[in-house]
Amino acid sequence: MEKKRCVGTVVRGIRTPIIKQGDDLVNIVVDALMEASKHETFNFYEKDVIAITEGVVAKAQGNYVSVDDIAIDIKNKFPNGHIGIVFPILSRNRFALCLKGIARGCKKITMLLNYPADEVGNPILQEERLKQYNINPYSDIITEDEYTNLFGDFVHLFTGINMVDFYREVAQKEGCDIEFVFSNNPITILNYTKDVLISDIHSREQTKKKVIEAGGKQVYCLSDIMSESINGSGYNKDYGLLGSNRATEESLKLFPTGAQGLIEAIQSKMKELTGKTLEVMVYGDGAFKDPIGGIWELADPVVSPFYTSGLEGTPNELKLKYIADNKFEHLKGAELQNAIKIEIANKRNDLRGNIETQGTTPRRLTDLLGSLCDLTSGSGDKGTPVILIQGYFDNYASN
Repeated sequence: MEKKRCVGTVVRGIRTPIIKQGDDLVNIVVDALMEASKHETFNFYEKDVIAITEGVVAKAQGNYVSVDDIAIDIKNKFPNGHIGIVFPILSRNRFALCLKGIARGCKKITMLLNYPADEVGNPILQEERLKQYNINPYSDIITEDEYTNLFGDFVHLFTGINMVDFYREVAQKEGCDIEFVFSNNPITILNYTKDVLISDIHSREQTKKKVIEAGGKQVYCLSDIMSESINGSGYNKDYGLLGSNRATEESLKLFPTGAQGLIEAIQSKMKELTGKTLEVMVYGDGAFKDPIGGIWELADPVVSPFYTSGLEGTPNELKLKYIADNKFEHLKGAELQNAIKIEIANKRNDLRGNIETQGTTPRRLTDLLGSLCDLTSGSGDKGTPVILIQGYFDNYASN
């Protein structure tokens, strides 16, 4: 019987042992992949993609900081003791422990929050009430008292928590005064203090520039905090506290650093064992929106901080529906299939600007792959921090 390709992309979550600080991640990843291939009876192919979640990479590296480390860095950078925190995300896992360290390192915090939601889509109030109370989010400032009176009964759809109350409690437990202001203009913070910690993620440089140009004095980004080691602690010179996660009640795991050698070693060992060149990447949060909760993931500073060179670039794909309905609208069945395959085989290496690509996804390969991996591994108890993607670079014309 003639061999027929019936399956396209296949994604597998690969179970590994529980990974701890100091573990040999190269051998753990490779051994888990080879063991899975034996038990699940699959082969490896050229351009398969191995992806490792950033969490286990940073854990194996031991890239941790303590709340006390953060407090020391804050005291060094903001000696005046009153800090304006601008646009933090609303997250118990991502920012709450950062806030604990900041509060431990200062006397007063003025926290400026976006509304109706933070940068990654977590709501802070009932959006429908803005019109009811004639509040314009493009220009109006909401005071803490106004928030309490108009929106104080708000709790998050999924967590059941009001993050204003939660963050207030975090700071007050550290003996730090805290007040809240709600505005979508970062310059609002300068009405309260000129010492500012920019805490948004993807727009941090633009926010920092606005605040400095408007008169900010001591202005740092969250990426500047723990960008160097404090008393032997972990650090991330590129991202600081961005991408960190709660580890214990007194420590955070930072975003991984210096992992290019790791992924290249995994690629090399897999080549040695299989004879195939596989691509390897480290991935964090993907980018996809929950249509009910309104949450974008994407709380890490980048989707993939480290990847092998074969993952550079963006997809170069034709839109099959468009070609079938236009260029080959007169064809059917096997004749149509053959015509489509020939069209794909003869496509140019760069299709940007071509009408036949409309509707394809204009994103970087690492962002697309990272989102796929994040959805596959989840963030709970699946126990699959390694993802194997096969057939991603194939197409309808591939045998």
